[in-house]
Amino acid sequence: MKNPAETIRGFYEKLGAGDVAGVLDLIAPTIEWITMWHYKVTGPGVVGVVDGIIKPLVAEWPRHSLVSTEFIVDGDTVVSLGDFTGVHGTTGKEARARYAHVWTVRDGLIVRFRQYIDTLAVEGARS
Repeated sequence: MKNPAETIRGFYEKLGAGDVAGVLDLIAPTIEWITMWHYKVTGPGVVGVVDGIIKPLVAEWPRHSLVSTEFIVDGDTVVSLGDFTGVHGTTGKEARARYAHVWTVRDGLIVRFRQYIDTLAVEGARS
Protein backbone atom coordinates (compact mmCIF):
# COMPACT_ATOMS: atom_id res chain seq x y z
CA MET A 1 0.00 0.00 0.00
CA LYS A 2 1.20 3.50 -0.81
CA ASN A 3 1.95 5.98 1.93
CA PRO A 4 -0.30 9.09 2.06
CA ALA A 5 2.19 11.35 0.24
CA GLU A 6 2.53 8.83 -2.63
CA THR A 7 -1.26 8.66 -2.92
CA ILE A 8 -1.53 12.46 -3.22
CA ARG A 9 1.38 12.71 -5.66
CA GLY A 10 -0.40 10.06 -7.73
CA PHE A 11 -3.61 12.09 -7.62
CA TYR A 12 -1.88 15.17 -9.07
CA GLU A 13 -0.03 13.11 -11.69
CA LYS A 14 -3.23 11.39 -12.85
CA LEU A 15 -5.17 14.67 -12.85
CA GLY A 16 -2.45 16.37 -14.90
CA ALA A 17 -2.46 13.49 -17.39
CA GLY A 18 -6.24 13.67 -17.77
CA ASP A 19 -6.64 10.20 -16.24
CA VAL A 20 -10.04 10.77 -14.60
CA ALA A 21 -10.58 7.04 -13.97
CA GLY A 22 -7.20 6.88 -12.21
CA VAL A 23 -8.10 9.92 -10.10
CA LEU A 24 -11.40 8.36 -9.09
CA ASP A 25 -9.64 5.14 -8.09
CA LEU A 26 -7.84 7.13 -5.38
CA ILE A 27 -11.01 8.61 -3.87
CA ALA A 28 -12.94 6.86 -1.09
CA PRO A 29 -16.64 6.29 -1.86
CA THR A 30 -17.60 8.45 1.14
CA ILE A 31 -15.12 11.30 0.58
CA GLU A 32 -15.71 14.68 2.22
CA TRP A 33 -14.72 17.43 -0.28
CA ILE A 34 -14.58 21.06 0.89
CA THR A 35 -13.74 23.83 -1.57
CA MET A 36 -13.56 27.63 -1.63
CA TRP A 37 -14.48 27.89 -5.32
CA HIS A 38 -17.95 28.45 -6.66
CA TYR A 39 -17.95 24.70 -7.42
CA LYS A 40 -19.59 22.69 -4.68
CA VAL A 41 -19.98 19.00 -4.01
CA THR A 42 -23.67 18.56 -3.30
CA GLY A 43 -24.07 14.84 -3.89
CA PRO A 44 -22.59 11.84 -2.15
CA GLY A 45 -18.97 10.71 -2.46
CA VAL A 46 -17.31 10.22 -5.83
CA VAL A 47 -20.44 11.08 -7.85
CA GLY A 48 -20.67 14.39 -6.03
CA VAL A 49 -17.00 15.16 -6.76
CA VAL A 50 -17.36 14.34 -10.46
CA ASP A 51 -20.61 16.31 -10.92
CA GLY A 52 -19.78 19.20 -8.60
CA ILE A 53 -16.05 19.67 -9.20
CA ILE A 54 -14.41 17.78 -12.05
CA LYS A 55 -16.99 18.33 -14.82
CA PRO A 56 -17.50 22.06 -14.17
CA LEU A 57 -13.76 22.67 -13.67
CA VAL A 58 -12.83 21.05 -16.99
CA ALA A 59 -15.69 22.84 -18.77
CA GLU A 60 -14.75 26.27 -17.41
CA TRP A 61 -10.95 25.84 -17.46
CA PRO A 62 -10.14 23.59 -20.45
CA ARG A 63 -6.44 24.42 -20.02
CA HIS A 64 -5.34 24.30 -16.41
CA SER A 65 -2.71 22.78 -14.15
CA LEU A 66 -2.02 22.26 -10.48
CA VAL A 67 1.67 22.18 -9.62
CA SER A 68 2.64 21.24 -6.10
CA THR A 69 5.74 23.00 -4.84
CA GLU A 70 5.81 21.56 -1.33
CA PHE A 71 4.39 18.63 0.60
CA ILE A 72 4.02 18.56 4.38
CA VAL A 73 3.14 15.16 5.82
CA ASP A 74 1.88 14.37 9.31
CA GLY A 75 0.56 10.83 9.63
CA ASP A 76 -2.45 10.44 7.34
CA THR A 77 -2.60 14.18 6.60
CA VAL A 78 -0.82 15.66 3.59
CA VAL A 79 -0.68 19.39 2.90
CA SER A 80 0.16 20.34 -0.66
CA LEU A 81 1.21 23.91 -1.37
CA GLY A 82 1.35 24.96 -4.99
CA ASP A 83 0.12 26.92 -7.95
CA PHE A 84 -3.03 26.76 -10.05
CA THR A 85 -2.77 28.17 -13.54
CA GLY A 86 -5.52 28.14 -16.08
CA VAL A 87 -7.00 29.84 -19.10
CA HIS A 88 -10.69 30.54 -18.74
CA GLY A 89 -12.72 28.96 -21.52
CA THR A 90 -15.04 31.94 -22.05
CA THR A 91 -12.92 35.02 -21.31
CA GLY A 92 -9.58 33.65 -22.50
CA LYS A 93 -7.96 35.28 -19.46
CA GLU A 94 -5.26 33.51 -17.50
CA ALA A 95 -5.45 32.90 -13.76
CA ARG A 96 -2.46 32.27 -11.54
CA ALA A 97 -3.34 31.46 -7.95
CA ARG A 98 -1.50 29.99 -4.98
CA TYR A 99 -3.25 27.16 -3.18
CA ALA A 100 -3.08 24.98 -0.10
CA HIS A 101 -4.74 21.57 -0.24
CA VAL A 102 -5.19 19.54 2.93
CA TRP A 103 -5.74 15.85 2.28
CA THR A 104 -6.57 12.98 4.60
CA VAL A 105 -5.66 9.51 3.34
CA ARG A 106 -6.66 6.20 4.92
CA ASP A 107 -5.84 2.74 3.57
CA GLY A 108 -4.54 4.27 0.33
CA LEU A 109 -7.73 6.26 -0.40
CA ILE A 110 -8.46 9.95 -0.06
CA VAL A 111 -11.20 10.37 2.54
CA ARG A 112 -11.14 14.15 2.99
CA PHE A 113 -10.05 17.15 0.94
CA ARG A 114 -9.98 20.82 1.96
CA GLN A 115 -9.00 23.54 -0.50
CA TYR A 116 -7.72 27.04 0.15
CA ILE A 117 -6.99 29.20 -2.90
CA ASP A 118 -6.55 32.82 -3.92
CA THR A 119 -10.14 33.25 -5.09
CA LEU A 120 -9.54 36.88 -6.14
CA ALA A 121 -6.94 35.77 -8.71
CA VAL A 122 -9.33 33.13 -10.07
CA GLU A 123 -12.32 35.46 -10.17
CA GLY A 124 -10.33 38.08 -12.10
CA ALA A 125 -9.95 35.68 -15.01
CA ARG A 126 -13.64 34.73 -14.96
CA SER A 127 -14.90 38.26 -15.67
